[in-house]
Amino acid sequence: MTLNLAEADKILADHFAPWVLDLGLSVAELGDQRAILRLPWSARLAREGGSLSGQALMAAADTATVIAVSAARGAFVPMTTVQQSTSFQRAVTDADVLVEAVLTKLGRRMAFADITMTAEGADEIAARASTVYALLG
Repeated sequence: MTLNLAEADKILADHFAPWVLDLGLSVAELGDQRAILRLPWSARLAREGGSLSGQALMAAADTATVIAVSAARGAFVPMTTVQQSTSFQRAVTDADVLVEAVLTKLGRRMAFADITMTAEGADEIAARASTVYALLG
């Protein structure tokens, strides 16, 4: 059961810490086993040299997983990150990032996802992540 975009954006607004909300994430697309979030470019999120910080990308990947699990479940359920591994492949400068989380396994107690992060308009992936979540509800 998939959520609509407004329901997914409401999950963002209602269940995430203020500093995560400060990233400006929005839900761009949803499917039964995936979610795409947009991380808008901001100089506030850039590190020395002008590229987007890895911390912002990691938080976006983590958040996208929550939205993908919620979409698959049809509603938000309490969950917590058990593991996240991120590999950075190229810098992102002056571009929004599309963060696609695809669930590879959704069980009753655990969820696994692969996440790709790509600068809008680019063909090459900027970063990849994998996450494991414990489902608490």
